[in-house]
Amino acid sequence: MKFVMTALLLAGFARSADGPSFALWKAADLKGMAKELAPKVKNGIFNEPLANMGNYTFARIMRTADGTAEVHETMADIVVVESGEATLVAGGTVVDGKETQPHEIRGSGITGGKENKIGPGDVFTIPAKMPHQMKVAAGKQVTYVAIKVAQ
Repeated sequence: MKFVMTALLLAGFARSADGPSFALWKAADLKGMAKELAPKVKNGIFNEPLANMGNYTFARIMRTADGTAEVHETMADIVVVESGEATLVAGGTVVDGKETQPHEIRGSGITGGKENKIGPGDVFTIPAKMPHQMKVAAGKQVTYVAIKVAQ
């Protein structure tokens, strides 16, 4: 079931000069993601775009430290965790929130959010306008594919 869900979420139509074309990231390719991304991590994160499909994008990400609290006012996130572990805080209120670019708010933390442990095979979604923050314990890491969808 996890493989089917991952395959459905990771398959998409890529834009090219000639129009849409099929794109697929195989599970075998994603399995080695943590080892490949680890040397590229700077300041606790490495984010590599995979595809821009117009109203949605794909990226592969590795975190080795807490992320900032964030709110995407016009984008929803869909995340498929490949390896590692983290705590996702969702909901609540962003502390010291400031607009860092149009429709994007960042802050130092979240109050009143719900903490959720996440690990390999987990899939979650964050709707537009929902505060969220990924926390990674010292010495740990998490790798995942993130799909951002315009709302």
